[in-house]
Amino acid sequence: MLNHIVLMGRLTRDPELRRTGTGIAVASFTLAVDRDFGSRDGGEKETDFIDIVAWRNTAEFVSKYFAKGRMAVVSGRLQIRNWNDKDGNKRRSAEVVADNVYFGDSKRDADSAGNYGGNSYASGGYTGGYGSMQPAAPAPSNFGGYSAPSAPASDFAMLEDDDAQLPF
Repeated sequence: MLNHIVLMGRLTRDPELRRTGTGIAVASFTLAVDRDFGSRDGGEKETDFIDIVAWRNTAEFVSKYFAKGRMAVVSGRLQIRNWNDKDGNKRRSAEVVADNVYFGDSKRDADSAGNYGGNSYASGGYTGGYGSMQPAAPAPSNFGGYSAPSAPASDFAMLEDDDAQLPF
């Protein structure tokens, strides 16, 4: 069976970080995800508000680097929880358990607008999911997130500008 979901949207509030009784980190937040289409009568696009739960390192990463309005890409699985409310009624809730959370915009784009309300989908400011907590070097363009190394690797030899040394 396959249960995999990928969502891209903006956080509706700052992530809430808590710890279980054994000290395991758990973060919860809500993602506002626009639908790709408008209503049948040509109205505005609707937005779905999806609850996300992240555990352990992913939870700590999200609580440290994400805030309300920040664009996030969440990869995980859909989970349905059964629970009883105060009156004893049976209820069901759907939530996404995040395996990985990535930046959907760049911090540079967010800072230049003065907030996280821009519409950029570039990923040049930071890279990686929960395992990568270091800022990447700024990319020369808004595509990708890769930038060439600033110094040559030690196992490569520098060639002179003389065309005779080129291998082709």
